[in-house]
Amino acid sequence: MLRSMYSGVSGMKGFQTKLDVIGNNIANVNTVGYKKSRINFQDLLSQNVSNSSVNPMQVGLGNSTSSIDVLHTPGSLMTTGVNTDVSIMGDGFFVVQNQQDNGQPISYLTRSGNFVVDKEGQLLTTQGYQVMGRSGANNAVVGPITIDPAVYDSFAINRAGEIYGKRSADGQEILISTLGIVTPENPAGLSKVGGSLYAMTISADENGVIDNADIQTARGANTEVISGQLEMSNVDLTEEFTEMIVAQRGFQANSRIITTSDEILQEVVNLKR
Repeated sequence: MLRSMYSGVSGMKGFQTKLDVIGNNIANVNTVGYKKSRINFQDLLSQNVSNSSVNPMQVGLGNSTSSIDVLHTPGSLMTTGVNTDVSIMGDGFFVVQNQQDNGQPISYLTRSGNFVVDKEGQLLTTQGYQVMGRSGANNAVVGPITIDPAVYDSFAINRAGEIYGKRSADGQEILISTLGIVTPENPAGLSKVGGSLYAMTISADENGVIDNADIQTARGANTEVISGQLEMSNVDLTEEFTEMIVAQRGFQANSRIITTSDEILQEVVNLKR
């Protein structure tokens, strides 16, 4: 059987995966905090044809996917004017927490800062996950952020991620909590779990989990938090459409290889007639 046919099949599969990645990027062009993905290819094992030449005589057997990376480049900022909408200017992720079925909390990371405050004063994501922060003396206590509506009339978030509430009794501004920031050693190693959330992995951090010691303040992470703005997707439609054309032509070219190989095999079959 012709090796070219199998090479064409592998090429078609690779470009189909590339189109899948591009399609997901384009679908999330307006998703808050979304980070685009990129696919890379590598050639498969080459078969030795002969050893009679000075240099190796080899025929390639197609290609395969070497990696699908997430590019954590900054996205553009959109001004909303909502004080619970926050974005990170620099590296790092917000920390959110949810309860598992067994009652144990599980933490995730996100760049999506479109938070809301419920009737009990808890700062939550739109999916209902609790936003984690630091409070108390020297920000020593790590836990969910709560802005008690019975105590505070209003609140504001400054560039350090500090949440100040205006106390109802005397109008004094009190530091309630500070938004928690985590900066993994290798952000590309994080695992997407949906909902603009990431799970910590061994590839992203040597511990593979989000410990309280990993949760810093914005100052500790050497970054800033901007209130009233959201970080949008970092997908560039011009780039994605260009890559889509390349993938489409690559798919067509590999399908032509299969068609041509089939025609050659047909000629071989017809030799007996």
